[in-house]
Amino acid sequence: MKLFAAALVVVLAAGCAKWGPPLEQRTTHGPTARQFWILRQAMTNSREPTIEERRHWEDQLEIRIDQYVRQHPEAANALHVTSFRFDKRVVTGMAKEQVLILLGAPEGVTSDQGAMEKAARRYWKDMQGNVTEAWSYPLGWTFFFTGQTLVDITQYLERD
Repeated sequence: MKLFAAALVVVLAAGCAKWGPPLEQRTTHGPTARQFWILRQAMTNSREPTIEERRHWEDQLEIRIDQYVRQHPEAANALHVTSFRFDKRVVTGMAKEQVLILLGAPEGVTSDQGAMEKAARRYWKDMQGNVTEAWSYPLGWTFFFTGQTLVDITQYLERD
């Protein structure tokens, strides 16, 4: 029940984002894998994930993370590894592959400077010339990369 309540809070928060000024933030710490998984489960199935589904998802995520760390021993000592392995939260400094492991495929990918400027909004002046690609995810999250490395995170939710 706690898991469903968390999913409901995420969905309601997205729905409640329609009142007031837009949510606009630039951060070094993005969403967790669990937040996105719960959101996708709630949107896809219109129900709380079962305990078995949760355990299966957690086991599969652990396997993918362990495989990544074994295949990339140089990443084992990186500052962001704690967030990747234990918090399962996207943070700047991660590789694209780590973001994919945690959040799955993005809704959109662009390397167009105009599209990235539009996604970055008021933060573009600080990012311009430094980013080569942007990935968009639900709830207004955009991840900006320089080559294979995540260098910036923004979130923008329009409120009516």
